[in-house]
Amino acid sequence: MSDQPVTDEPAPKQSRAGRDLPAAIGVAVVLLGLIAASLYFWKPAFVAVAAVAIMAGVWELRQALAARGTVLPIEPVVLGGLVMMVGAYVGGSPALVTGLAVTGLAIMLWRLRGGVDGFVRDTTAGVFVAFYAPFLAGFVSLLLRPDDGPLRVLTFILVTVASDTGGYVVGVLVGRHPMAPVISPKKSWEGFAGSALCCAAAGWACVVYLLDGRWWVGVLLGLTAVVTATLGDLCESVIKRDLGVKDMSNLLPGHGGVMDRLDSLLATVAPTWLLLFYLVPVS
Repeated sequence: MSDQPVTDEPAPKQSRAGRDLPAAIGVAVVLLGLIAASLYFWKPAFVAVAAVAIMAGVWELRQALAARGTVLPIEPVVLGGLVMMVGAYVGGSPALVTGLAVTGLAIMLWRLRGGVDGFVRDTTAGVFVAFYAPFLAGFVSLLLRPDDGPLRVLTFILVTVASDTGGYVVGVLVGRHPMAPVISPKKSWEGFAGSALCCAAAGWACVVYLLDGRWWVGVLLGLTAVVTATLGDLCESVIKRDLGVKDMSNLLPGHGGVMDRLDSLLATVAPTWLLLFYLVPVS
């Protein structure tokens, strides 16, 4: 009898970048379809979809922090996060900023119940998570507010996806020179160049044809997005290395966790809102 284990289950097909590519594509199609449907039919539905994603990300961060002994004050973070995202859509940027301030205070007051030990550690983590996930996501709600808000959100998503896709494809095909080998060994300068080209093209096309804006604003948006998206990805990699995890979770087959997909989006959304708010009139 053979000593080799026998299994009828084929191993997931991995790409050169280490992903289960068919699963990753399938999940991406489903998520983009859900986002497009919510934007098209009813804008508040998109806020709800975004809030669910962000709360899943908060849960992932809580689990990862707990592995390092940090107790995240989850109740005020979740409640404050929902207030920030909904408040930004209803009341604009003042509501978003006020929501963050009140959430930070609520985190400190809530953590008082746990005593002195670890107070600074836990409250610092709580404020960090509140800022990193729901506060930054609140800028998506700000993008959505104008009459052409769905097109602005679509522009933001397409430009960020162009950065990830361009960098992934070019990096897999011709990537040779690591950008940050200690932080993210698979990220290359060739991939960054691919991201820049795709981002600039996507920004130009979206701003000109979706928002009736000027071409140079689209190029500026694309070049800004490639920098922020790359930095967001690197920051997420640093967080995961510090917490000792490869992926934030396995909620999304082929992608890892929700935060593994939101990292570049969260870093890009505030600069996108700023550029479109001041340089692209509402159509």
